[in-house]
Amino acid sequence: MKTIRVGIVGGRGYVGGELLRLLLFHPRVEVTCVTSRRSAGEYVYREHPNLRKLTSLKFEDVNLSRIGDKCDVVFTAVPHGAAMDIVYECYEMGLRVIDLSADYRLKNPEDYKYWYGFEHKHPDLLEKSVYGLPELHRNEIRNARIVANPGCMACAAILALYPLLRELEVDRSRIVVDCKEGSSAGGAEVSRATHHPERSNVVRPYKVTEHRHTAEIEQELSAATGAPVRIAMSAHAVDMVRGILATCHVFLEEELDDERVLWKIYRKYYADEPFIRIVKEKRGISRLPDPKFVVGTNFCDVGFEYEKRTSRVVALAAVDNLMKGAAGQAVQNFNIMCGIEETCGLMYPGLHPI
Repeated sequence: MKTIRVGIVGGRGYVGGELLRLLLFHPRVEVTCVTSRRSAGEYVYREHPNLRKLTSLKFEDVNLSRIGDKCDVVFTAVPHGAAMDIVYECYEMGLRVIDLSADYRLKNPEDYKYWYGFEHKHPDLLEKSVYGLPELHRNEIRNARIVANPGCMACAAILALYPLLRELEVDRSRIVVDCKEGSSAGGAEVSRATHHPERSNVVRPYKVTEHRHTAEIEQELSAATGAPVRIAMSAHAVDMVRGILATCHVFLEEELDDERVLWKIYRKYYADEPFIRIVKEKRGISRLPDPKFVVGTNFCDVGFEYEKRTSRVVALAAVDNLMKGAAGQAVQNFNIMCGIEETCGLMYPGLHPI
């Protein structure tokens, strides 16, 4: 089997560490370089102690010409805005790129001014990039040169809502998405808000309106279901390290006669998806999706409840923000792009208890 040479640009953060954890043991991958301007020359395990005695790689400074010589595929795990030129230069060198920033997720360049406050430098590449959610775009991902990995909350919300919007008559102007997320979603850089005494024991509302991930949720659900979708989204920081729970409220135009209709809808779209599990149990401690049970995995657990009195479906999705919400999804996309079995290097359960 041919080995694929892989580079990670921005390997110092939590997402970079997760990419290394997955790719170092992927049977078809050789990790040839990992970059970090701040940690150049240091062993990778100094930033990611879980990798001690598992790799002798050192961080390198960013040198795109060297990366071009050493890699077939590049993962970019740098902040929003910083990936724009890196992805462009890798694309020009003929490399395939999986970008984990937001820089190539949105199709309309004007949206970057509104949601991110900057003008896109390479708008011609936006149409050439593919939104990296396999459950919606698997066929396009296979031949893509640039894959834009989804935002973590956007991933959960889209997967919770997609079957409903495809199959039911809903009020598309009144869909509410409420997300709870763990502290690792804030990245490895420290601020007062992420300092342990301030972050512990909280359910802290933030970005309760105009959250950036709203743009990609609306974009993807509108395109996938053939009609405009309007999302009202709020986010909360909660006291866990990993995980996102998206609780989505959809109001139906007509009442459902039987909740079993929802079972049929979700099974229609997700029964054959390797990383989606439908969770709606009558017994046990985990009757609906719970982030605790996806930690460290690439699974997205989806579930639902129907409230007849208000004609409301509550759709839920739980993901590990660093896995299906970031690095795991990126490796899933890599597998599809390279013609490798989609689950390769990813199919294992989480730890329990944790």
